[in-house]
Formats: sequence, structure tokens, C-alpha cells
Amino acid sequence: MTQDHQFAILYPLVVGVGAVACTIFVHALALAATVKLFRHERRLGHVGAGALIDLAIVAVAISFAFVAHLIEIALWAVLLIICGEFQGFGNAFYHSAVNYTTLGYGDLLLTPSWRLLGPLEAANGALMFGVSTAIVFAVIQRLLLARYEDLRH
Repeated sequence: MTQDHQFAILYPLVVGVGAVACTIFVHALALAATVKLFRHERRLGHVGAGALIDLAIVAVAISFAFVAHLIEIALWAVLLIICGEFQGFGNAFYHSAVNYTTLGYGDLLLTPSWRLLGPLEAANGALMFGVSTAIVFAVIQRLLLARYEDLRH
């Protein structure tokens, strides 16, 4: 492998890992907000108090995760613009959303020098969706345990 070829792989990899680190931070904020919300609702005695309240808590937790994903897609889109892959935010955001969600239409392609960002973003999105699922599952589990005495044993 030539020095130029190694650099061509290394540079997008380093840039992509930086983007992944940013998305981890965004998701950590969403997790922290969810935990804070849950603890607040528990202190108020709302957790497990009724189906509608529990539904609202789950809906807010899902909303936190969803907003985190939109921010992360936007971060990747801005990165793609900075790298010169797209001129406008709309196309960059669309391309990023297709990669992040692993939908993979393939109608907008990255140039060969930056194409490694595509699979990195897809892996990042898959992992972040897993984190979101874990967060929502934990909230639902805690709500069920708070509401139903027989599930605690």
C-alpha cells in the first residue's frame, strides 16, 4: 500500500471517529435528560400512578431519543458539507439520514476520497439506535415495576 493510499483511508477514518465521538456525547445528553425526567416524575409520585402518565413519560423519553438522532444526523450532514461533499444542507441532511438509518438508497453518493464516511455513519446510527432502544426499555421496565407489585418479586 502506498503512503497516499494509507492517508486516503486514515484521514476519513479519523474524521469519522470524531463524528462518532460527537454523537456519543449527544446521546449521553439525551440519556441524562431521560434519567433526570424519570427521577423528577418519581419524586412527584407520577411513576406508575396511571396508564396515561406512564404513557406520557415513555413518549417524552422516546422524544428525547428521537431529537438526539436528528441532531446526530445534522452533525454528520454538517461534516459532509465541511468535507465538500455537498453544497446545501438539505441534500447533506437527506444523505446523512439515509446512511445513519442504514436505509442505503444510494441515490446520492460520496466521492471516493470520503466514501468511508458512509459505512462509519451507518455503524454509528445502528449503535445509537441500540442505545435509544435500551433507554426506552429501561424506562418501560421501571414503569412496569412501579405499577405492578407482582412483577417486583
